[in-house]
Amino acid sequence: MTTGVRRRMGVDERRQQLIGVALELFSRRSPDEVSIDEIASAAGISRPLVYHYFPGKLSLYEAALQRASDDLAARFVEPHEGPLGARLLRVMRRYFDFVDEHGPGFSALMRGGPAVGSSTTNALVDSVRQAAYVQILSHLGVTDPPARLELVVRSWISLAESTALIWLDGRRIPREELEPQLVNDFAALAAVSAAYDEEMATLLRGIVKDEPADSPFALLAGRLIALAS
Repeated sequence: MTTGVRRRMGVDERRQQLIGVALELFSRRSPDEVSIDEIASAAGISRPLVYHYFPGKLSLYEAALQRASDDLAARFVEPHEGPLGARLLRVMRRYFDFVDEHGPGFSALMRGGPAVGSSTTNALVDSVRQAAYVQILSHLGVTDPPARLELVVRSWISLAESTALIWLDGRRIPREELEPQLVNDFAALAAVSAAYDEEMATLLRGIVKDEPADSPFALLAGRLIALAS
């Protein structure tokens, strides 16, 4: 009969464990409601040992936020295959998977938490937005976007954030409806901009011609025609 012996973790391994534990707790409750004692207990170590690896909760929060922001940014990565509407829908599904899994932490980050005003926190949030922006441009095949296109893409990313926050407050609209709605929102923003700019109109025509009849963009057009009639 053998007796189990607890394996001693290396410095980096322990730090990663604490980040994972903190992220899990921050995902269930707002970070300002989670104490260092809770993190230590969940990790199976003492409070002083947590401070050995992180000088305070803010630094641990920022480390957890770094991991979360990397994860969230990765949700926008999508193979350049098939119509754009289908690609954006898959992106929105993964985006809402993240929001669903990390609701309180996502809300605290966007609305304000223990790291409000931190340059590190602000930079991480901006990095996710920039990663999303770059990914969307790559799907459009644009490297030097005109001003109107930049406005459309960045406005749409902000709209996705706002929609997710409102959805978390009661989840009164099924996410299965919000995800294609956000894809349609992108098409609508692009269409309004195209009405004022020929360059945007050319880009939009290129997108629409590759969309199948059952795509989110085509379904939106059908609904609008039915509404008008």
